[in-house]
Amino acid sequence: MIILGVDPGTQRTGYGIIHIPPSRSLRLDHIGHGCITTDNTQSRGNRLVSLEKQLIEILKKHRPDFMAVETLFFFKNLKTVMPVSEARGVILLTGSREKVPLYEFSPLQIKMAVAGYGRAEKKQVQRMVQQLLELPEIPKPDDAADGLAIAIACAFALKNKIAPAS
Repeated sequence: MIILGVDPGTQRTGYGIIHIPPSRSLRLDHIGHGCITTDNTQSRGNRLVSLEKQLIEILKKHRPDFMAVETLFFFKNLKTVMPVSEARGVILLTGSREKVPLYEFSPLQIKMAVAGYGRAEKKQVQRMVQQLLELPEIPKPDDAADGLAIAIACAFALKNKIAPAS
């Protein structure tokens, strides 16, 4: 089973792809990670189109069985929350159009699943991502590490039959 985790953003949308082998143990294999970036000199609409096109390429290349997306939790700045919400909308729409089952997880759910503590610090979560996927170093950039954490949270939820936030 292949899971694509997506961390929505305006400048960069992080993603992580993992594989769960068909066995009873929860062993996770790292397939890849990275960031979808858009040109900040383009209009907002064109940046969203670029996000969609790049996400479709990832979906077609890796053919995930599930896609997990982080929900918006809390933002202090309205100027930040609106563009991230728009990016989330494009991500959810693209996943639905490509017929990939979608799951949403809050930051608290992700931290609980990966680090065992809902108030874990970013570095703790990143270190656990590294350990769970047996990577030689913490994945970079941070947005991509977040994408992997989201995919891991989805893997645990699916394996334990826990309903994700929606």
